[in-house]
Amino acid sequence: MKREGQSITRIASDTSAIIDGAISSRVKSGEYAGIQVIVPEAVVAELEAQANRGLEIGFKGLEELQELRKLATQGTIELVFAGRRPNLDEVKLAGGGEIDALIRETAQENNAVFVTADRVQSQVAIAKGLDVDFIVPRFIEYGPLRIEQFFTEDTMSVHLKNGVSPMAKKGSVAAVEFVCIREEPCTYGELKYISRELIERARSDPASFMELDFNGASVLQIGNMRIAIANPPFSDEVEITAVRPIAKVSLDKYRLSTVLKERIKEQRGILIAGPPGAGKSTFAAGIAVYLHELGYVVKTMEAPRDLQVPKEITQYAPLDGSMEKTADILLLVRPDYTIYDEVRKTSDFHVFADMRLAGVGMIGVVHANRAVDAIQRLIGRVELGVIPQVVDTVIFIDKGEISKVQVLEFTVKVPSGMTEADLARPVIIVTDLESGRTEYEIYTYGDQVVVMPVGLEVKKPSWKLAEGEVKEVIERYATGPVQVEMVSDHKAFVQVLENDLPRVIGKGGNVIDTIENILGIHIDVRKFESGEGKQKPPKKEFRPIIEKTKKHVILNIPELAAQDVEVYAGDEFLFSATVGRHGDIKVREDSTVAESILSAVEEGELVTVRPL
Repeated sequence: MKREGQSITRIASDTSAIIDGAISSRVKSGEYAGIQVIVPEAVVAELEAQANRGLEIGFKGLEELQELRKLATQGTIELVFAGRRPNLDEVKLAGGGEIDALIRETAQENNAVFVTADRVQSQVAIAKGLDVDFIVPRFIEYGPLRIEQFFTEDTMSVHLKNGVSPMAKKGSVAAVEFVCIREEPCTYGELKYISRELIERARSDPASFMELDFNGASVLQIGNMRIAIANPPFSDEVEITAVRPIAKVSLDKYRLSTVLKERIKEQRGILIAGPPGAGKSTFAAGIAVYLHELGYVVKTMEAPRDLQVPKEITQYAPLDGSMEKTADILLLVRPDYTIYDEVRKTSDFHVFADMRLAGVGMIGVVHANRAVDAIQRLIGRVELGVIPQVVDTVIFIDKGEISKVQVLEFTVKVPSGMTEADLARPVIIVTDLESGRTEYEIYTYGDQVVVMPVGLEVKKPSWKLAEGEVKEVIERYATGPVQVEMVSDHKAFVQVLENDLPRVIGKGGNVIDTIENILGIHIDVRKFESGEGKQKPPKKEFRPIIEKTKKHVILNIPELAAQDVEVYAGDEFLFSATVGRHGDIKVREDSTVAESILSAVEEGELVTVRPL
């Protein structure tokens, strides 16, 4: 090789060039053939430290050193290790440039051309007077990854583990199956090859990045795939999980009511709740696109960043590992709306609340089994009286569809079931958006926060007639049984068999839209859970120890400490509560609930507690 009219006979490489595999590539291409390659001992120490911490880049660098040793054995190059090995303090200060300084010093002492793929390192070396060969990142046309062979058009996620047959989740959001996709189990060598290939792609592809990298665990975003790699000792075996969205749904597909669309546009605090895999993030991405198209400034906060949104919507990750710092930057950016994907930890709820109270429209994604459970996750993390200002709407997604929308309001009143006027207190009222019916009241009672179901009103006589009319129209399209329930003057729930769903809904929803126009009401079509709608198995029950003191009736259930529960007398529901840390539920002795508990005990009825 020649450089500025002179032949290069000796190079010294830094860590970045080794990890990128640039040296062996240039030797094989003939550009570095026949020269002396000096690898500073500081580079070896840094790669060894990274590998000992379980970082994939450390293993990749060590593999490159082994490749250079093979080339040296073949006589293609001369491989030399030189320089001083850094001490422990210098390794700890690697981020401050101590090891980089040792590497440059080795290149200078050996009068070698300094090869690096690190722009900062190259600039410092030039300033120090070294002859630098900076490896400029080049555009690479990437081929398919090996992991992609496990995906088909309807595959949501692929699960690979050493010694286990590859598995995958297939189907639509509404109907997912976990199936075996190959009889032959994965091998250690196969998984290590796949993981190294993924790490290399994440480092070199501008459209991909490494989201997290810990001892034994890495999270990558490669195109639209989110990949989690786990290694011992974090996991018992090497495991790779790759998740890919199979649906990019427009908000129009959800057939939102006009009232809900208006609430979304009013810069409110909204939680999108649902169980894992229900389609929450897909719906959140649809809202982001909808708001962007309306001309609002929309940003996202994600860890990792996997929402499928257009490039105009900037996706922010934790800044320096902290969502609080990300929030500080976002407040300077001044978005109209922020989509907070995966609000889980207490700190996430605090950040969500701070940004909402600062006037930003916030839409958070939360795991929950019921809409009211999403609200209960706020209790204890956000002051009770502030909750309606932080979150005023909960949209519950189940199997890719909007199952329920609840609205929160704050008032001062006597809670339902109490009669004494002096028991009035601040109460959060949770109502159903479509029917306007109050479903829950949340308030403090003594030292407990009570989530009380209320508002079980009798159906209007006219609803019975309407149910018959809706059923008659739906039966024209369905071949099996049809079940109709009116929930308001303008909304009905309809259940049909799974094979009747396409007939009732129609292509693009054209059939159900026609039926809604004929009847003048909104219809929510769902399939029977199994057969014709068998009841779910009863929840596990616990029998508490009941104790009466001067001021309280105490229910003691230590096995349910700190859990949300429901209390029953026989089959009659009494109230919901959160069990204290010591396994106690305290109810004031002069309350209606306490009277119901004591009456049930006196009459020989069984008082039971069921976890939510």
